Amino acid sequence: MRILVAYASRAGSTKGIAEFIGEKLRGHGMEVDVVEVGSVKDPRGYDGYVVGSAVYMFHWMKEAKEFVRQNGDLLSSRPTWLFSSGPTSPKATDAKGRDLKEVSGPSELSELTQAAHPRGHRVFFGALYGDRLTGATGFTYRLMRRSKTVAKEMPEGDYRDWKDIERWTDEIAAALAPKPSVSP
Repeated sequence: MRILVAYASRAGSTKGIAEFIGEKLRGHGMEVDVVEVGSVKDPRGYDGYVVGSAVYMFHWMKEAKEFVRQNGDLLSSRPTWLFSSGPTSPKATDAKGRDLKEVSGPSELSELTQAAHPRGHRVFFGALYGDRLTGATGFTYRLMRRSKTVAKEMPEGDYRDWKDIERWTDEIAAALAPKPSVSP
């Protein structure tokens, strides 16, 4: 079984998740390519897909959205899963007591789901290091961090839960595993 794990990552956290997923799927005996979405040459040669993006301000990165839109027919014709890397916090809930994974997904999830018809979508905690953010995102981040409230709500650090990511990857591997044939 040949799987493409495609990702969009601005500062490396989502790339790390994608590489981890690829490594775990290989451990289940699958042939896996882990590729940044903008570098995918021809996605047609795969039996299944895992596509992920960092989430900034409740949105997937532009490149990842374009990849899903452009390849929606292909993705929807084969087993596909989506993941988002977003919340950064030592706590599982926000100040209002809401589950951060439930409230931190991309606002365009419905559109992505309609395009790719994934078997699932998962939000994972990410990592945030302001010095790795560049361009408009880095500038905006540094401005926002001047606020003590924002700094408290967006703590820097690595909050990726590797066990959670591994459990999800094992679920994908189980779904892709060949089913034993039943003899009469």
